[in-house]
Amino acid sequence: MIQLNLEFFPTVLLFVLPFLFLFIKAFSTANKKSSASSQNNKLPRVYPIVGSSFTIAKNHERFSQWATELLQNSPNGNILLYRPLGHSQLITTNPSNVEHILKTQFYKYPKGEFFRDTLLDFLGDGIFNADADTWKFQRQMSSHEFSTRSLRKFIETVVEDELSGRLLPLLSSASANNTVFDLQDILQRFAFDNICKIAFGFDPECLSPSFPQPVSEFAEAFEDATNLSSARFNSIFPPLWKLKRALNIGSERRLREAISTVKEYATNLVRKKKKELELETLQSEDLLSKFLSSGHSDERFVTDIVISFIVAGRDTTSAALTWFFWLVSNNLRVEEEILKEIKEKPEALDYDEVKHVVYIHASLCESMRLYPPVPIDTKFSTEEDVLPDGTFVKKGVIVTYIPYAMGRTEAIWGKDWPEFRPERWLEKDEAASGKWKFVGKDSYSYPVFQAGPRVCLGKEMAFLQMQRLVAEIMRRYRVVTAEKDFDPFFTSYLSAKMKGGFPVRVERRD
Repeated sequence: MIQLNLEFFPTVLLFVLPFLFLFIKAFSTANKKSSASSQNNKLPRVYPIVGSSFTIAKNHERFSQWATELLQNSPNGNILLYRPLGHSQLITTNPSNVEHILKTQFYKYPKGEFFRDTLLDFLGDGIFNADADTWKFQRQMSSHEFSTRSLRKFIETVVEDELSGRLLPLLSSASANNTVFDLQDILQRFAFDNICKIAFGFDPECLSPSFPQPVSEFAEAFEDATNLSSARFNSIFPPLWKLKRALNIGSERRLREAISTVKEYATNLVRKKKKELELETLQSEDLLSKFLSSGHSDERFVTDIVISFIVAGRDTTSAALTWFFWLVSNNLRVEEEILKEIKEKPEALDYDEVKHVVYIHASLCESMRLYPPVPIDTKFSTEEDVLPDGTFVKKGVIVTYIPYAMGRTEAIWGKDWPEFRPERWLEKDEAASGKWKFVGKDSYSYPVFQAGPRVCLGKEMAFLQMQRLVAEIMRRYRVVTAEKDFDPFFTSYLSAKMKGGFPVRVERRD
């Protein structure tokens, strides 16, 4: 039980009572001055002090879907949401606006203090939560990890070992015993092992080649830290989560405990690597070694870097693959096209071969159009600006684009946007006997990997890993949804999830 210091209680009461009064007043007095509400009658009601936070909090678990509905009813593809204490959030699906924010006027739209403050406890100064020189340094150091030599090594050693030594034996066992398992969990473990091996030179052995798969304390804490940190964004009144943090109660207490476990794990990784460097026993040239050798040996800073890379490597590729396998399991035509392509390739796809499975590549892009691994990205305007579509942006406005909503925008993808159709990424190459040729889309219409200076460094690595895994699994097995009429729910935290996991069986192909 939590024991409160009684001497501190009057101070807490004095802090809370004024806000309680304002909340009551907010419920009774609607703000009718919102010009945006007259343009889109589905926009939430705006109240004094708290803005539309009650409706935002109500829809926090389905924020991407809810915002998409609002944006689809907007005449210009923009909406304005009112956050607490007079803050506002502009959300856009206009590709020209996205290019303006991510590239043309990049330095006007950093992550900003609102984003940084919300995630600081978890991500610290890691690359996803950094701006200015801190971001530039991490970006420059990380870029060396994605050379052709590193990518080849990643596919032909790291991914190959994880596939042949762990994932395929596990699927073989599941097939033989007709085992139902959570594919999302297995893919997260696979991705976690891979990112740790290539980035930190460390094998956590999160995925084992047999069942059961016990959940590690770290994995459970990492999931909690991700979800609870994300929940702060949809707090009805931000000072309340900050007060809960100060008092160490409720969700903020659980978050502090989860972050403590995650940071202890990451710190141990850093200390082990430092010791290897000091003893000159280190053979690999992984990313963590490069950061430590660069002179930045501050343990806290390097720990933040480790956590950010785990977020990137564990959650994004596993999320993309989870939704891919669900879509394919419900689309026999696409499955047959993928199998036809696989049969034309050598059984062991090396680095050069795996780059050319174009139908798999297109299917992954199409899957991420509908279910992007990072469904929302937010920036902060540091000065007044005018977007290409004429929208005026005040200084201090939160500016957001939602890849989930953009993938469902008719103006970008046409009337058939609800269809899972990989062919929209392909065209016939007459010079190559009419075979499929991959045709990429404008990265500002399809900002799944961001774009501009902050474009995802690991984009190619992610595709190679996913293409290799898909080809290897689908050559041998058919993934079958284990529950009849299974209707998965897309939920957004720092990355997308299939709520409750993806229960499947695998059937060996003839």
